[in-house]
Amino acid sequence: MHDYRIRTATEADLDGARAVMLDAVYRDFGTGYVPRWHADIVDPGAFYLAPPRHTLLVAADGTGGTVVATAALDARGPAHPPNPRWLAERYPSGETAQLRRVCVRPEHRRRGLARRLVGELLEFARADGGYRSVYLHTHPHSPGAMDLWRSLGKVVCDERDGRREEVSGGGSGAVHFEIPLA
Repeated sequence: MHDYRIRTATEADLDGARAVMLDAVYRDFGTGYVPRWHADIVDPGAFYLAPPRHTLLVAADGTGGTVVATAALDARGPAHPPNPRWLAERYPSGETAQLRRVCVRPEHRRRGLARRLVGELLEFARADGGYRSVYLHTHPHSPGAMDLWRSLGKVVCDERDGRREEVSGGGSGAVHFEIPLA
């Protein structure tokens, strides 16, 4: 049995967190680094450590302390464009806790790390008191993502179902979820 420590990231964790996230965008998402989508990966401290209503969690391998998983939350709702206008209006910035960068290295998957990280993020959002909803989007080909998110919430927009015309540039094939805050 592997031992993991989940904690709020510090400056000392940022290089390890960045490596986990970059590996995911190249390996799992197949997009590679795209500056307009992934600026938070390059500077996670500015995006998640500095703003008071944002956070970045890491899971560290208990044997070596290496960061093996990440999960973040911020107060920025989905932007329009590239997302449909109705989606941005349903999940406005400042009132929406957006889950981001839930990434687990392949050799550490299927051990409940993502679910544990998300549970901690939901506690953070509840404690904040200013969030009225929790939103995220995922790519359906990301290993394990759809099963996890379906078990925790509901699909509010699936860009693969013919609604792509509502999305600037034809969409990315993302699936958008709402997770209950209560």
